[in-house]
Amino acid sequence: MKEIKLRKVLKEDNFALAQTIRAAFIEFGAPLTGTVYEDPTTDALFELFDPVMKGVLFVAEEDGKVLGCCGIFPTEGLAEGYAELVKFYLAEEARNQGIGKALFEKAIQAAREFEYQFLYIESQPSFSKAVKMYERYDFKYLEYSLGNSGHDNCDVWMLKTL
Repeated sequence: MKEIKLRKVLKEDNFALAQTIRAAFIEFGAPLTGTVYEDPTTDALFELFDPVMKGVLFVAEEDGKVLGCCGIFPTEGLAEGYAELVKFYLAEEARNQGIGKALFEKAIQAAREFEYQFLYIESQPSFSKAVKMYERYDFKYLEYSLGNSGHDNCDVWMLKTL
């Protein structure tokens, strides 16, 4: 793996992260409505991840270039002890190098440190490679969504006991 720095999101990451996230939706042909693609918080991720509320967004960076992100968030409507794994996206050139796995594992570790008992994920069949990764990490399929993410076009829901 390259010399990749994993760190918490900074305000100056907002634009690059929004571009990376939206580019992934276009690349994989995922629905744009009812998803993170059109969610206004996608343009203000630094502001969304207030450290006081037991959430964090990690960013992968190489030589000042943002390569992707992954975080945990106490999504509105989730039961006590639950957090959602969110904003897990990589730039095309950063894939298949272990960067996504490193971000993903760092987010899971953060969820444990925040003492969450369950980690929830919403996704789509368009992101099948990520869904396969969730399966390998013992996320189990649910038949319904949890919480109020506002992303009503997601139809893959999974949960992991931490």
